[in-house]
Order: sequence, then C-alpha cells, then structure tokens
Amino acid sequence: LHQRKAGVVRIAVDNKADAVALKEIRKATDAILSVDLQENYRMAELVAPFVDKIRYNPGHLFHHQRKKPWQDKVKYLADVAGENDCAMRVGVNCGSVDPAKLEKYDPRDSVSPMLDSALEHCEYLDSIGFTRYCVSLKDSDPQKVISANIRFAETRPDIPLHLGVTEAGMPPMGIIKTRIAFEQLIGRGIGDTVRVSLTLPNVDKADEVDAGHEIIDDIHAGRVRSVVAFDPDKLNIISCPSCSRVENEAFIELAQDVKSMTEYAEEHKITIAVMGCRVNGPGETDDADLGLWCGPQKVNLKRRGEKLGAFGYDTILDKLKVELDAMIENMPSKQQF
Repeated sequence: LHQRKAGVVRIAVDNKADAVALKEIRKATDAILSVDLQENYRMAELVAPFVDKIRYNPGHLFHHQRKKPWQDKVKYLADVAGENDCAMRVGVNCGSVDPAKLEKYDPRDSVSPMLDSALEHCEYLDSIGFTRYCVSLKDSDPQKVISANIRFAETRPDIPLHLGVTEAGMPPMGIIKTRIAFEQLIGRGIGDTVRVSLTLPNVDKADEVDAGHEIIDDIHAGRVRSVVAFDPDKLNIISCPSCSRVENEAFIELAQDVKSMTEYAEEHKITIAVMGCRVNGPGETDDADLGLWCGPQKVNLKRRGEKLGAFGYDTILDKLKVELDAMIENMPSKQQF
C-alpha cells in the first residue's frame, strides 16, 4: 500500500498478537501508520508507540468495561495518544452506531445518530484539550455519506474529515459508489483524507489506492460528469473491504459468487450484505434485506434482521437463492419483471 502511494496505511489490531506484529511492521516501514482499535480500546497503550494515529469507534466503546462511562474511556485514549505524539480519528460507522444514539431517532433516519455521536465526541475531546483529531462518518449508501458529511461540515467546519463509503463492495460498482460520494463532497470543499474500500483479495488490495488517486485526479481536472449512475431502486450488493478482521478468506470468493448468482435479480430493489467479520457484520446484515455474516466455518444468513441459521460456505448460495426468490415473489407487482 505504501509503495502504491497510500498517504496513510491503516492496520486493524484486535489482540496482543496483532500488537506484536504491528511492532515488527513499524520496524520494516517508514509509512504513516494508523491503528484501528476494533472493540478493545485498552489495546491503545500497546500500539501507540508504533503508530502515528489511533482510530476508535464510539459505537464499540461499550464492549469492554460496560459500566465505565465512555468519557473515561475516551480520556484514556486521548492521554495515550498525547503521550505518544499520536493523532486520533473518531470513526463513526453506520453498522456499529452507539445504541444510545439509535434509540433517540426514527429508525428510518440512520444519518442523525451518526452525526449526534460524532459531534458529542468532538465536544468532549475539545473539553479535555485534545484537538489533534479528525472525524469520519461512513455508510454503505453514498447518499447517506454525502448527507452526513455535509451536515457535519456545516456544524463543525473546523474539524478535518476523512471520507469513505464503507462496505462499498466489489469493482466496478464499489468504485462507482465511492466516486459519487467523493465528487459531491470534495467538489464542495469537504474532505481532507479519503479511503476507497473494496472487496478484493489481499494481493490486489493496493488497487484501492490506485482507485482513490484516480478519483481525486479526475475531480481536480474537472472530470466529474462521467459517473455511471448508481440506481438505488435496483439490486444493491454491499460487502466489506476484506481487511485483517476477515476470519475466513473464502468470504472474498463468496462475495464474488453472490454477485454472479444474483444477476437475474438486478431489477429488484433488494439490498444484500456480504460481511466478513463480527465487527460490522451484525449491524450491516441487520439493515439489509438479506445478509450473509461470514464466520470462520459458517455463514450466518439473515432476512431483514432475523437470523435464519448458520450454513457452510459450500451450501450458503443455495440457501440465499431460496430466500431471494421468495422475496422477489412477494414483492408488489410493479417491481416484478
């Protein structure tokens, strides 16, 4: 990634073994490193000496020491970051929003809870004197990414924004979704860093960097009218960016197989989520019409948040097709072929 001119390389750390590996990575590269703390904020003190930035997700702070106020946890993170000359990113994700924020808003409004969470954490960081931070507000829907970031920028124009469409899926549609969001936001002067998240094999992950540079170069040159339209009223497959959290590499091939198998349903307004880990998997699959949450050995199949069972990687496509066909059959006639 660094060799392909990634300005910042993000590394996910989930346990002490990952922290040891990160130390070795630091020895081997002079790249600017950002660490994603996942669900365990206490990992910060183990990794901060080896990175330049710490990313935490407000929605994951409740996983450990549940009775401890989130403010105390953020204060700990800010102290560790300050002691190690690290910046921070407050990374809010649609699939893992703070449950307390979700309860405050209409379930149909997924942008306001993200915005509320981000602004609250910014206010707290400011109050304790930590100002070396940026914010990200990510969703798999480019229109929601646009809305969330515009609203945030209007409220806190002083805070840098990291842009991205999370779980954008596979090329070319994943690039199209990302381009839509980036063009609308960067064209308004919103955004300081970007990430393109694509479902790709590890050997091809650097293609994300190339895609990001191409989009930015096009925007800079004014080439913004060549965007292929993303139709929200057609089949939408979202899948996560095959990061280090993936527990079975078969997830990547499965996502590609789902895309191929479901081509016959492309005219139907159905969202299928194919997720590779436990971090964003549960939330993203709950929000989809049909969701596949991939574990080490089994794939959890959901229908609009209801768990239908866990199936082997060799049988899940057949199970998915049965559910997809039933969903199409029960759609209003105007959505039929």
